[in-house]
Amino acid sequence: MAEVLNQSEVDALLAAVDAGDTPGDGATASSKIFSSKRDAAKKDVEIKPYDFKRPERVSKDQMRALENLHEGFSRNFGAALSGFLRTIMEVKVATIEQMTFSEFTHSLPNPTCFNLLSCEPLEGNMCLEISPLIIYPVIDRLLGGSNADLFIPQRPLTAIELRLVSKILDRAVRALEEAWQNILPAKFKTEESESNPQLVQIVPPNEVVVVVGFELKMGGRAGTMSLCIPYNVIEPVIEKLSNQSWAAYKRNSRYDALRSRVAEHLTSARLTVTAILADTTIKLNDLIHLQVGDLVLTEKPASSPLSIEIEGRRKYIGHLGQFKGNRAFKVLRPITPKDRV
Repeated sequence: MAEVLNQSEVDALLAAVDAGDTPGDGATASSKIFSSKRDAAKKDVEIKPYDFKRPERVSKDQMRALENLHEGFSRNFGAALSGFLRTIMEVKVATIEQMTFSEFTHSLPNPTCFNLLSCEPLEGNMCLEISPLIIYPVIDRLLGGSNADLFIPQRPLTAIELRLVSKILDRAVRALEEAWQNILPAKFKTEESESNPQLVQIVPPNEVVVVVGFELKMGGRAGTMSLCIPYNVIEPVIEKLSNQSWAAYKRNSRYDALRSRVAEHLTSARLTVTAILADTTIKLNDLIHLQVGDLVLTEKPASSPLSIEIEGRRKYIGHLGQFKGNRAFKVLRPITPKDRV
């Protein structure tokens, strides 16, 4: 049976606990783990509040990379809409933040233009919401209106209006594919459209999402557009969104693809090629009285190599000759800065 402490021993133990002189490693370890804010202030320990309902799972560098990515999307989307609507449409990134999916859906008006986008090969869906304040002026523009005294109705889009909006979504999807090519070759597709965002639950309500807010302007009309990206959708490629890997990936993929595309178009370009026999000087009086049969003498030997010009720039050294009944130029080597030709 364990030994029972008497009252004096219990009082001595409590006094030692109050004084902080309790022996043993357990008390020391406990005091290091559990401490009050007053003790933390004495030890210069920084304590930050953490909200478990709104965890920040995307770092600041990755948020900046997402912002830069969708700035390119906004420029391409604005240019595509301007050409489609035959008027200037300005699209720019206004905000980017993390929140829960329930906070995002509760911040949207009802009804609105709410669209689900699939992004292969990533699993899950993204959400693209366009405010009625700008979508109805766009529809009015497509139908030949002037947007002068346009009334914004508080109702869902009709079938004809949805058909017109699909033309806008097609251009948004193509612009997203071009922007996301820097991360992965994604294939975006519009799955369905809904007027009430509360009826769409693609992720749990407390799931973290990244919401990119855009501002759209067309003449005197302005509205917002929001792209909701759930964290579980971009989690497989989240490491590519850091600044260093993003820049390296952009240089290695985008610029190489651009170079090959430019080279492909240049292969069919026509160039003017000229062989230079010799250079000499002549008096103006001799040039005026020059006739057929006259000889123009140069100091260049007949056996010395000639130079060939491509679009006015000397590029190669070779010999002039004849090949299968045609005049030909046999290239020996490229011209170097040391050559005096």
